[in-house]
Amino acid sequence: MRFFPRRLFLFLLAACVLFGGGSCWAQDAKWSGDLAAWREEHVSDLRKPAGWLSLTGLDWLQTGDNSFGSAADNKIHLAGSPAHLGVLRLENNTVQLLPPKGGDFPPELFVAGVAAKTQLISVAADSDKDAPHFTIGSLNMYVIRRAERFALRVKDSKSPVLVAFHGVNWYPPDVNYRVIAKWTPYSPTKTLSVATLAGTTYDAPVPGVAEFTLEGKPYRLEPIVEDSPAIRLFFVLRDTTSSSTTYHACRFLYTVLPDHGLERPGILVLDFNKLENPPCAYTPYATCPLPPPGNRLAVALPVGEKRYHD
Repeated sequence: MRFFPRRLFLFLLAACVLFGGGSCWAQDAKWSGDLAAWREEHVSDLRKPAGWLSLTGLDWLQTGDNSFGSAADNKIHLAGSPAHLGVLRLENNTVQLLPPKGGDFPPELFVAGVAAKTQLISVAADSDKDAPHFTIGSLNMYVIRRAERFALRVKDSKSPVLVAFHGVNWYPPDVNYRVIAKWTPYSPTKTLSVATLAGTTYDAPVPGVAEFTLEGKPYRLEPIVEDSPAIRLFFVLRDTTSSSTTYHACRFLYTVLPDHGLERPGILVLDFNKLENPPCAYTPYATCPLPPPGNRLAVALPVGEKRYHD
């Protein structure tokens, strides 16, 4: 019974071929169309002015005052900005935004859409979605926290990487790498210590395990949850193509929730054609999670996104 959902899928596929060929072709065409639309959306996200391709800096804050701007006397140098933008004061795990020493904030500097003023900056651990953004000209900046370290992440809509972006390298679509996995929830939810390319770690909730077969062999993957309540699953994984044609550290796969939710056994569709590169594949200024040991598969997944720089 362990891999029953996979056998059920194969049985239904055979029945579809024998008794309902027309509808099967229609389903295959829908899958191809949906995948093509997903690829277009993925590329569109990369091209956004504040997308991952716009990253131009990741400056770790030191305890005390961290001045930022284009002048040489700043701790954080921002080309193309006014000489002195402000000061980020890191103290007791809090970050305060202060005006430049001996001056005022530039009038064109905004924080969360409002003219900059002295204020505490809200910084959530290992989550950036609610971070207030500092904007001026083509620059878009915000403070991040990774474990006990804080940094100023800098994006520029005129970044060389974004301007020179030449598209994504894809493997050809292959429906054989769209598998039906058995979902088994963990009770209670497991906590996983996730390492990152920045040398930090953070704890992430793992709600269960997805088990599937590929090329006649069993495999398992554990996802983490990034949102509360959960709206999707996030798999960080690596396969044997990482040594040759895909990004060496990992690839990401986002999926919908299992058919009966996270807390009940069920099935989950894993379409490896939607494997995508992490931001670190494009820029050295990202802090990407690394796959846990159990998500390092001894099988090739020659689908999804290839290396960008090859």
